[in-house]
Amino acid sequence: MNSLIPLGQTQLQEYVTALAWGDRTLLAASAAGEVYAIDPVVGEQLMLRPATDQSLNVLAVSSDRQWWAAAGEQGQVLIGSLAHPENLQVLHYGSHWIDQLAWHSQAPWVAFSLGRYVQIWDAAQADVIATLDFAASSVLALAWQPSGEALAVAGYGGVRVWSAADWDADPQELGFMSAAVGVAWSATGDYLAASNMDHTLFVWRWGDQYPWQMQGFPGKVRNLNWLETPDQAPQLLTSSQEGIILWQLSQNHSGWQPQVLDLHRGTVRALSIHPQGQGFVSSGDEGWLCYWQQTQPQQLLEGAEEYFSAIAWHPKGAYLAAGGTQGELWVWQST
Repeated sequence: MNSLIPLGQTQLQEYVTALAWGDRTLLAASAAGEVYAIDPVVGEQLMLRPATDQSLNVLAVSSDRQWWAAAGEQGQVLIGSLAHPENLQVLHYGSHWIDQLAWHSQAPWVAFSLGRYVQIWDAAQADVIATLDFAASSVLALAWQPSGEALAVAGYGGVRVWSAADWDADPQELGFMSAAVGVAWSATGDYLAASNMDHTLFVWRWGDQYPWQMQGFPGKVRNLNWLETPDQAPQLLTSSQEGIILWQLSQNHSGWQPQVLDLHRGTVRALSIHPQGQGFVSSGDEGWLCYWQQTQPQQLLEGAEEYFSAIAWHPKGAYLAAGGTQGELWVWQST
């Protein structure tokens, strides 16, 4: 079994809201509006954006590890280059609270929410690619299909999926009565999951009109994480309140079988899958950060004064980063 050993610790001014990894650099954002780039191996850190006292809520790194983007309550989208940190694009959008943001899997395009709209920005060309009108409500979640061929957007009334080949074409509507608050594609893009305000979970096989429906959750599903390996049927890891459930597609593809993973005594705040499939990490309101392997809790990590508010694996699984509600930031090395 792998284990995690402490590598380093640092301190931000406020609540750590989001973490994302470059090739070796860890990016961290906080409720004070600051963004840091940290090299946990040598202990160096560089301020990419000073504190503004306005929270940054989302942070992501592009798939080629060349660009980063962050946004939050100040109505700005920050787009920077990891190779040239002095170059920072700041997009101004007035009073919009921007809390959804995702990079395309191949191109330097970042999609982000603007109220009822989604804008797609080309970081390399510094230009707008498209502005999509969700219309039914504010955008509550968005996710690129792993191939980059489509963008799924969620909100009241369900999920709408736009084709990247023609942004002006009408989106495919995966509608239902409730509000979709989370959305996630499987790694192959063959399945799409949506969590809903009415405490249900829908999963579509891409191309099918009707989804599987899972219900009976104690609250809304907060986390959606896909696990896929070449020799195994797709699995979906979810959390609702203090419960974690691993869903596996049955052999005859007739439905999804749940396996309850019992540990946390407070609401599960975050789940992060090891990029090589070697388990996952969960954090809960009771202050526990747990490393799971083969669906069993293997290691409890300590350090947060209250609880761990953000967690992220390095893209090769070599390191795990976690941030706390008091600005604490830790990095562990996988051995």
